[in-house]
Amino acid sequence: MHIKITCFRYYGLLLAGFFLLAGCGINKNALKLSPSFVDRQLLGAIDQYKILQSHVDEGVLPRTFSPKTKKVINGHNRLWTAGFYIGTLWYLYEFSGDEALRREAERRLPILEKQKFSTRTHDLGFILYCSYGNAWRLTGNNEYYDVLLTGAESLIKRYNPAVKSIRSWDQTHGKWKFPVIVDNMMNLEYLNWASGESGNPTYGEIAITHANTTLKNHFREDHSSYHVIDYHPETGEVLHKHTHQGFDNESAWARGQAWGLYGYTMMYRDTEKKEYLEQARHIADFILNHPNLPEDLIPYWDFNADGIPNTFRDASAGAITASALLELSTFGNDGKSKRYLQAAETMIRSLSASPYKVETGGKGGFILQHSVGSFPGNSEVDVPLTYADYYYVEALIRYKRLLAGKRLRMGH
Repeated sequence: MHIKITCFRYYGLLLAGFFLLAGCGINKNALKLSPSFVDRQLLGAIDQYKILQSHVDEGVLPRTFSPKTKKVINGHNRLWTAGFYIGTLWYLYEFSGDEALRREAERRLPILEKQKFSTRTHDLGFILYCSYGNAWRLTGNNEYYDVLLTGAESLIKRYNPAVKSIRSWDQTHGKWKFPVIVDNMMNLEYLNWASGESGNPTYGEIAITHANTTLKNHFREDHSSYHVIDYHPETGEVLHKHTHQGFDNESAWARGQAWGLYGYTMMYRDTEKKEYLEQARHIADFILNHPNLPEDLIPYWDFNADGIPNTFRDASAGAITASALLELSTFGNDGKSKRYLQAAETMIRSLSASPYKVETGGKGGFILQHSVGSFPGNSEVDVPLTYADYYYVEALIRYKRLLAGKRLRMGH
């Protein structure tokens, strides 16, 4: 294993090693989840994914599970969710050393390879970095490395210097001219990695510029995030502030808040720019202090959704938030850091039990249930989703490192 994680500074590149010292670290005595608890969840996840494997057709990848047909729904390699199943397999292999998991991951990887040339999606971080990134990290296979660098070059072709952002969607249905969604923060880690590995600062500079533009325009005074900002493609002027998957334009879509939290936590780790740490903490505080956050800390699909508490939870938002809070808790040694750790532990504990944890052998082999893809679009509502599984397993892997007294693994 010989990956390098890159630390970007605004005025240049500093190379770091595989692990980056995270603040003052965490006192092991502060950790409340036991090693046996974490191992049980990961072993159960392996059992589920070996079941899921049997339901995945050749040439496609799993996406969700239909409660009507009682079958796994598979998807093509262009979907933004395509990389999560493979990425989860690599995480579970990392934990267990189970060669059957590795073989399944390696067998499925070629399904995604052609996406390295795609300039029609901003989701190459999800598609390639979660899959090929973990594969290269754990194997050092240079073929995976080449796929990743080619994909990063494709991704930056969506960058517009006038807008100072990477375009999210091409098909806007007449609504928007240059839409940028908060989800796009999650693809910046891929670009940071590419700069560090290639020695080309362009990728990291674009990541920083995009993060700065998002910081300027996406957030309200209470530090909640809009989902979609529409820009004028020639002047960079903000034209509209909307939602696509949230309750309404001024609501706080739960997964959007999670993407922002994770994205700025990651950007602080990769750049050490204090404004990113401050923003990550602001978002975390918005989430944890919100009056509509349930006691088990798994949010409703939107913090302002109609009908709370009689509406759907989103386990995917909970899993993403838990993983991000674990990392955020390592950047400091104050009361807030302790609160972030405790909240992440509560979220992991909640997700590891009913009603969120799928019963053994159930739901086609998915790990978590009760996630929401797009409530306004009536798409994937109250179902298992591959990205919920991915970030839940990632949170467990991160927690296991903390239990072992190791520095928290940074990035993929």
